[in-house]
Amino acid sequence: MTRSLTEELWASIEPVYGEILAHPFLGGLTDGTLPREAFRHFVVQDSHYLRDYARALAVCAAKAPGEDDVRAFADDAVGALAAEQGMHAEFLTAFGGTAEQAAAEPVLPTTRAYTSYLLATVYGGSFAEAVGAVLPCYWIYARVGEALLAQGSPDPLYARWIATYGDEAFQSVVRRVLALTDRLGEEISPAERRKVVEHFGITSRYEWMFWDAAWRGERWPV
Repeated sequence: MTRSLTEELWASIEPVYGEILAHPFLGGLTDGTLPREAFRHFVVQDSHYLRDYARALAVCAAKAPGEDDVRAFADDAVGALAAEQGMHAEFLTAFGGTAEQAAAEPVLPTTRAYTSYLLATVYGGSFAEAVGAVLPCYWIYARVGEALLAQGSPDPLYARWIATYGDEAFQSVVRRVLALTDRLGEEISPAERRKVVEHFGITSRYEWMFWDAAWRGERWPV
């Protein structure tokens, strides 16, 4: 029996996902030991990232062949911006800063590389390729949120972040995108399927790199 596209995609990144779950950034969220500066680094860069991720989702909406998918991706693009404006503003306030101050901070190397690859793929590739590129940010966050929610956190700030991605409302959105992915898997050619798997693998690795950059306090070298 042929595997579904989502089964093939997840199997291709099992080692990457294992490294994500084992990363000390996520461990620090659940045991409360993550340095505040590392979390602030993550929130600021995530604010930059989500603005371009919203653009990528808008391109997915523009390329979607069906009205339901156009509407869904357009709604998700709006939701990504709302998350950037709402949730991140709350976290930045906890650090004694503002969204305006965060927006003025530089987009750092990993964020720039991730968003550049993402936008190049969604603009230049097919609809299926675009979905493959944006999917890790949905799916990995849903799986991570689910795993971390089971552990919780003694830190109220980190617990709020975990609850956002472990929430059933977010999980249901991810299930919708996964169902679309499997429908596409039944329609696309083997060559296009290989491209989807490739893009999915690359952006999944960028997800690991994003957390790692925050953990290391990444800066531009010069």
